[in-house]
Amino acid sequence: MGCGMSEQPPFVLTEGPSGADTIILCDHASNRVPAPYGALGLPEGAFQRHIAYDIGALHMASALARWLGAHLVHTTFTRLLIDPNRGADDPTLVMKLSDGQIVPGNAGADAAEVAHRIATYHRPYHLAISGLIDRMLAHGIVPAIVSIHSYTEAWKGIARPWSAAVLWDNDPRLNVPVIEGLRRLPGVLVGDNEPYDGALAGDTMWQHATVRGLAQTLIEVRQDLIKSAETATAWGGRLADVLQPLLARPEMHEVRHLPSRTGPYTPV
Repeated sequence: MGCGMSEQPPFVLTEGPSGADTIILCDHASNRVPAPYGALGLPEGAFQRHIAYDIGALHMASALARWLGAHLVHTTFTRLLIDPNRGADDPTLVMKLSDGQIVPGNAGADAAEVAHRIATYHRPYHLAISGLIDRMLAHGIVPAIVSIHSYTEAWKGIARPWSAAVLWDNDPRLNVPVIEGLRRLPGVLVGDNEPYDGALAGDTMWQHATVRGLAQTLIEVRQDLIKSAETATAWGGRLADVLQPLLARPEMHEVRHLPSRTGPYTPV
C-alpha cells in the first residue's frame, strides 16, 4: 500500500558486521506516504509506478548488503513526497508533475512546506549516512559507497535495451571494473552513464562520496528484470559476485579527491 502508514523514522540503518567497510544505499526504497499527507491526492495505482519508488531496488539492495556483509541505509518514504536523491536546492526536489502525473498534494507546497519536508524526511536520511561514514572513518575504515536504483524498461515509448547501468561522475576506480564485470555476465547489456548521467551536483553520491573522495558506484537494474522479490534478490546476488572481489582491493578504501564533472564544489 502506498498511503496511510503510521509515523516512522524516515530511514532504516541496518548495520553490517563489525569491521564492515562498505555502505549500500537505497534512496528510492519505499512507496509509502507519511500519515499526515494522506495519499497526496493520488490514486492508489500511482504508488505502484516508478514515480513513487524504484521497483525491486530495496530487495536487491538488502540481498547485496547481506552477501557483502555491508551496512545498509534506505529511506521509508516515497520520492513523491520529497526526493532524497536531490540536493536541498534542486528544483525537482518536490515534484508537482511526475512523468505526466499531477501530484495534487504538492501543488501548494510553498517554501515553508518544502523546508519542513527537508527537515523531517530528507535531512535525517542524509545525516544518517554522513554519521555512519564519520563513525567508520573514526575507526580507521574508509568506506566504499554503492547506491542501488532501478529504471523503467521504456521511457516515452522508447525501449531501453540495457539490463543494468552504472552511473558515475569522475572516479573510475570502482565504476570501470564494475562495468567490465557486469558485461561478463551472460545476456547482460550494460549502460555506461545510460540511461542517466551519474554526475549531478547535490545528489546522494555527490554529497557522501564525491565530496569526501570515497570510492563509489551507482548501479541501476531495469525494472522488468526485478519485479518480484525472487528476481530482485537474485540480481542482488549477481551484483555481489561482481562487487565482492573489487571491494577487497585496497584502493577502494582510500580517500582520493577528484574534480567533479559538475564543476567546483564545496562540502555540504
